[in-house]
Amino acid sequence: MTIRIVRLGTKRIPHEGLRIGTVRRPPRGVPKSEYSAQNWYDVWFPNLSPSPQTLKLGQAATTPGEWKTFFRKYRAEMTTPENSKTLDLLAALSHETNFSMGCYCADETHCHRSTLRALLLERGAKVE
Repeated sequence: MTIRIVRLGTKRIPHEGLRIGTVRRPPRGVPKSEYSAQNWYDVWFPNLSPSPQTLKLGQAATTPGEWKTFFRKYRAEMTTPENSKTLDLLAALSHETNFSMGCYCADETHCHRSTLRALLLERGAKVE
């Protein structure tokens, strides 16, 4: 059992399990009925996406310092009791079932999902 951190819209791998979209907005131009069939996600969970203000920082980031600020702010957002409990739940579920989580970004190193991966690992999640 494990969590896979994926780029949404990419081909699924066997036994990937439920795909959770941790993005602020659904994919543009895609009918809601096609999200799963087109490998975007099965469940939309924007609670674990950066806030609109933090997302803007990431979209504008070009320097290492700007990326550091983005990741620091996103990490701080994930410390709220609601988000922290959600991360604890997902970490526990990773020992019982396969599922995946992701975002649209092409480069995980410049995406909140890299921090999401780290936060889950810090909670003892099984992450592939």
